[in-house]
Amino acid sequence: MFAASIITLFPEAFPGTLGVSLIGKALREGAWSLDTVQLRDFGLGPHKNVDDTPAGGGAGMVIRADVAAAAIDSIPRHDRPLIYLSPRGRQLSQDMAQQWAAGPGVILLCGRFEGLDERVIEARGMQEVAVGNAVLAGGEAAALVLLEACVRLLPGVLGNQSSIVEESFSDGLLEHPQYTRPREWEGRTIPDVLLGGDHAKIEAWRRAERERITAQRRPDLHGTRSKN
Repeated sequence: MFAASIITLFPEAFPGTLGVSLIGKALREGAWSLDTVQLRDFGLGPHKNVDDTPAGGGAGMVIRADVAAAAIDSIPRHDRPLIYLSPRGRQLSQDMAQQWAAGPGVILLCGRFEGLDERVIEARGMQEVAVGNAVLAGGEAAALVLLEACVRLLPGVLGNQSSIVEESFSDGLLEHPQYTRPREWEGRTIPDVLLGGDHAKIEAWRRAERERITAQRRPDLHGTRSKN
């Protein structure tokens, strides 16, 4: 079973959106598991401090290596990757989500303040992952995104596996346009090819649209198709 463990200062942020719809149903039915570890429990002193001033000076605070390591070491690894949500990390991709979804789960550390002491990142072999080219107040929202990307790929979670195969990034292309009833809306009609019943023509149209949209919106993906 896919097991997610999250180290965070705000465990109340979870399950959040992971507790609704089909993913939440799968969580309640035991198809995957989620547990949180309160980083503050490993803090030092009477105030359970988890951070200190940056070495060399500068604004803000940094999560201490000894505190983070104690929290990390309290969790059984079970061959799960240890991931630090960080804006300087590798951008989350569908390939990464597929790789992790096929494994035993993940352990996530949600950063706060100015970041995490580099020594614990190195010593515990943490992977740094970002979910966009923007800085968030903390890693909790990023953890929700990463987990949703993984859990929706687990067998049976979404019910219809073909919807996963045909979606954006599944073969290095963005998804084709989607339409449904009514046939005409505000003067706009569904493309005739989708209504003709010729599945070969429909597939060719969808492929052409995926190529067009990807070239227009994400030309960087064109060079990755053969790798997926």
